[in-house]
Formats: sequence, C-alpha cells, structure tokens
Amino acid sequence: MVPVAASAWLAAALATLFPESAGATALACWGGALVLLVAGARRRWQRVRTWCALGAVILAAAAAVGTHVALAQPARDEVARAEVEGGRVLTAQVRAVGKIEPSSNGWRFDGMLDRLQRGDDEDGAAAIPGVPVLVRTKERPAGLDLGALVTITGTAWRTDPGERAVLVIDANSAPRVDAEAAGPLAVAAALRLGLADVSSGLPPPGAGLIAGLAVGDTSGVSRELDAAMKASSLSHLTAVSGANCALIVAGAFGLAALCGARRGVRVGAGLVALGSFVILVSPEPSVVRAAAMAAIAMLGIVLGRPGGGLSLLATAIAVLLVSDPWLGLSLGFALSSAATGALLVGAGPLADGLSRWMPQPLALAISVPLAAQIACGPLIVLIAPQLSAYGVVANMLAAPAAPLGTILGLAACLCAGIPLLGSGLAALAWLPATWIAATATTFASLPGSVLPWPEGWGGLVALSVLGVAVCGLVLPARPAARVAAAWTISAAIGVGLALGPVADVVDRAALPTQWSIAACDVGQGDAVLVRSQGATALVDTGPDPEPLARCLDVLGIARLDLLVLTHFDHDHSGGVAAVVGRVDRVLHGPVAEADDERTLRSLQDDGAALTSATRGMTGVLGDARWRILWPRPDTPGGNDGSVTVEFSGGTVPSSLFLGDLSAAGQRAMATGAALLTAYDVVKVAHHGSADQDPALYARIGAALA
Repeated sequence: MVPVAASAWLAAALATLFPESAGATALACWGGALVLLVAGARRRWQRVRTWCALGAVILAAAAAVGTHVALAQPARDEVARAEVEGGRVLTAQVRAVGKIEPSSNGWRFDGMLDRLQRGDDEDGAAAIPGVPVLVRTKERPAGLDLGALVTITGTAWRTDPGERAVLVIDANSAPRVDAEAAGPLAVAAALRLGLADVSSGLPPPGAGLIAGLAVGDTSGVSRELDAAMKASSLSHLTAVSGANCALIVAGAFGLAALCGARRGVRVGAGLVALGSFVILVSPEPSVVRAAAMAAIAMLGIVLGRPGGGLSLLATAIAVLLVSDPWLGLSLGFALSSAATGALLVGAGPLADGLSRWMPQPLALAISVPLAAQIACGPLIVLIAPQLSAYGVVANMLAAPAAPLGTILGLAACLCAGIPLLGSGLAALAWLPATWIAATATTFASLPGSVLPWPEGWGGLVALSVLGVAVCGLVLPARPAARVAAAWTISAAIGVGLALGPVADVVDRAALPTQWSIAACDVGQGDAVLVRSQGATALVDTGPDPEPLARCLDVLGIARLDLLVLTHFDHDHSGGVAAVVGRVDRVLHGPVAEADDERTLRSLQDDGAALTSATRGMTGVLGDARWRILWPRPDTPGGNDGSVTVEFSGGTVPSSLFLGDLSAAGQRAMATGAALLTAYDVVKVAHHGSADQDPALYARIGAALA
C-alpha cells in the first residue's frame, strides 16, 4: 500500500496546484487503470497479474484524487471570481467548521461558505455552499464556536493554488452569530468552556496548559510558555495528536476488557470513545487525521507487526487524500504521517541499536522522541529554521506527565459541571501540566537551547542527511558506513560550533564598545536598544523571542531598565518572552484585548512595574532623558495608539520612535507636541510603509532614518 499512498499524495499535490488539469489527468488515470486490469486478467502468470492489479490500484488512487478536485473546482472558481480587489467589502455567511483559535491579531477559524454578496447588495447575493474559507476577526462574540452559523462583513483576498481555503476574509467588525452550535457540537462547546472555568483559578502557567493537554485548546497558553514549548520541542503536546487519541481508545478498550466484554464490544467501545473525543476537541480535518493515525498506530503496536502497521498507515493516507486532496500540501498532515511512520518502523530498530550502549528501558525511552525528531525535523525547518538542542531530553522528561495531564484534564472537562469534583480533577491535572510547563521553560532558558539552521529546501536536505547519519551510527551497519556517519555528524557539530559560540565571539569582538543605539535583527518587526551610562531601554521586542534573546546576549545586556511596548501587534510584542524577568519598568500603549493584558501580566508577575504611557510623561535613562509625545489618555489601541517616545541628552543622539503610526496618526501626534527643532535619528513609522506624513519628516529633519 505504500506505493498507493505515494501515488495519491503526488496526485493530490499536483491536482491542487494545477486544478485546471485535474479532470483530464483523472480521466487518463482511470483509463490506464482499466487497461491494466484488462491486461492482467488475460495473463496466466500470477506475478504479472499481481503487478497489473497493483498498478491499477495506484492509478485508481491518483484518479480518485483528481476526480475529487475536478468536481470541487467549479464552485471554488465561482468564489475565486468574487471582486475582492481594492479592498472591496463583502458580506459572507459562513459555518464554522474548525476551532476558534487565538492568533497574533485576534481570532481565526476555518469555515464553509453558505452565501456571499458584495457589500450590502442583497440582490447580488449568491448561494455557494461547501466552499472552504478562512476567517480572521479581532473580536469573538458570544456564541461563536464550532458549528455556529455567522455573518461576516469585511475585505477578502484570494489564496494561492494548493490552499484549502479559497478566500481569506478579514472581518471589519465582530461577526454576527445567526445560529449557535446545536446537538453534540453544543454539548462539546459547553464542556470546553467548563474546563476553562474550573482551570482559571489555578496558578499559571500550568493552568493555561490543562486545556491544551486535554482537548487541544491553547487559548489559555501565554505567549511566553508557547515560545518556551516550541524552543524545547514540546509544542506537540498542546496539539491534538495521535498520542491523545491513542490514550482515549486504549482506555476505553482496556475498561471494556476489565468488564469481561467480548472483542467486538471492546472494539466498539474504543470507536465510540474515539468518535466522542473527536467531537469534543473539534472534528476539523487535522483532528480527524490524528484520530485515524492514532487508531492505526495502536493497532500496529497491539498486533506486534510494524510492517502491518505501515500498510494500514499507507491505506489511511490514501483514503484521507482521496477524501480531502488539499491535505497533500498540508505541513501538519505531513508531520503527522511522518511521526506515525517513524514510531511504527523506526523506534524499535533505534531502541535495539541504542541498547548496545545503555539499558533497554533507557534505550526505548530515547528512541521514541529520537525517531520522531529525525522524521519531523526536516519538515519543521521549512517554517522554523532552527533546531531544539534539548528536544529529546525534554520530551523524555515530559513524557510521563503528558498522559496524566491528558486523562485528568479530560476527566475534569467531563465533570466540570459537578461541584468540587470538576475543580478537584482540574487541580490534579494542574500538577502534570505544571511539570511540563517547568520542563519547557527550564530547557528554553538554557544556553544554546535553539540552534539556527539553514532555511528552505536546502535546510530540509541538510537535516535529512544528518538524520540518516544518526541512524547509520546507531543501527547496525558496515564499518565504512559507520565511519561516514561519524564524519558527517562531526562535521555538523563543527559547523554548528562555528556558526554558534564561535560566531558569537566574533560578533562581540566586532561590536563598537561605545554604542548608544542598536537595532536588533529580529526579522519583520521592531526591537531597538538605547543605552546611556550603563542604563538600557528597549523599544519593542520583535515577533519572536529567539532572535531578540540572541541580540541581547551578543550585546551583553542582562537587564533592562526600561521596556517600551509601543503597541501590541505581534511584530512589536511577540518576543516578550525573551525579556520576562529582566525588566524594571514597562511603558506600554493602550490595552485593547485580553492577550495584551496577559502579555503585561507576564512581565508584572516577574517584577516589572507597569505604566500606561501618555503624552507628557518624562523620565531618566542614565544621563539621558526620555519623553512621551503620544498617545493621549483617550486614544484607542492599535497602530495609531502607538507610543511615540523621544530620547535625548547625554551621550544619546536625539532620537524619535514613531511605532506604527499611520499618516493620520502622525498628524494627530504632531498637533500640539513639543517636538525638537531637529533629530539625529528617527525610527520611521510602520516599517517604512507608504502611509506616511511627509510634512512631519520635513519638520523633524532627521540626519538618519
């Protein structure tokens, strides 16, 4: 079945990337399959008949995938032809079919389109059911949950070929809930809310992790903990995966066995439990995939037949791709498949190889996360070009707590409405959740916890070669192969040292000793340091903790006297985790959302004093002074609420930081502001976008922008 799965996967990728050719390709594959079946039926030799039958199945799988895409394409094309250019306003009625997930700018969810119209023109409304869209909104109204029917007014843009969603709709205001979820989906939503309620009074960060472990709800996980779990390679524990589903099925199967039930009843109990769990955690495509993979992995392990398990895995992949061809370009689907395959066929041989050097139980404990890392690492570097140096060890330590947290958290979810019992179970679930959170934060804080790696396909190939070398060193192999593997690993370590600690030493040596302003390389975002007489201020943190932490380390900054968070967009505050516990005072812009409050609370809990910045505030930084020029006390949050701060005096060049102010925001700030006659440095607003006020820049006359 492996060739069949490979054929279906390749066909899914090509058909979704080139949908205009899907129909013709499907017809050709159906014809080829028919020819092979006829040819095989006329042959006497069994081997020839077998190969013809296999070829027919391979072509039939590809044909089925192409047929699905061809049949779905007319409705998708009709939606794609909607006039969305130039920020035209559309009104869409959408059924939420995925989890309502927090994002950097609010909330997002997958939906199925029901009706689409341009603006308020109801005469031009078209019913186009069943076309997938992605909805993004800054507000989540009451009743918006999986299964709800909502109306959204906003702008939209078309996605690239290969994406499941045809349109991405950005809501201009909170969606209107036309019909809340009903039936089992309503019950599941109530249970998830109940778990959040009974966990809310427990100490962070473990409290926010309980729902993530139990039902995959990460809305309570802070940005800092999320970043730490990614750095320590533990973020998979907060996603519903095959491991979660396997625990549920195994528990139901075992409980039925203890009751003396027959095999058929035990299997039925496992399937009912799995189906109920899928509804509870949201039956979106990724969860259905994880449930299928979990059932297959468990069956392969129970049967003691890794080869049989691989055949079942390949069958499931083929079936899932036929039912949803857009999984073919889904990184999540690839990661799930790779991890399951690695556990089925890789963990055992790795454990046997490692047992030559260590006790068998320890070898088995290492082999499971090692196999998953070798299989999934090359795919992960496509989106995050870095390696978790302590990922295997962190997973070994967290592994015993993960199933406890899942089972106790799920029990707390089911019993949330029962006084004392629900809260008691949540308190018990808090213990393993806190252990996992402590493991993540501890390893993420260690030196070299995240190692940079080449990005793109080159990084994927390089890490694949390194994974093969690790397998060659661990598994029984010829001496020449083991020597080649050892040399490959040694070369990788040498390059890592050269690009890591050695590069840090070189970078530090190249830095001027008397610097006053330093811009950190944090990618698409802002993070600028200002230093005067040993006192240091940081203006914004960039989008990710890792590059900011590296910048602070290279510059030798252990403590920040002042942190200015101009506003709470992810590219300005997403790296806060790198400075938690290292800040004396925080000046921040207007708070607009619960995520903003959580960000500030994480800083406050570790000793930072919080101040909402408003025009007229002043202070001292070494022998320099800072002054707040914007916002006013009544300014709402967002880009035009960005804190505008000025530094001047002493050894600091006069400098002005404009955050993400638009042209209108810049004019509002300049009105009534006592600007200096000229500035040495200005941080151009909104990353140098075209939305600028030329009169402001002419007025401040900065020497460097």
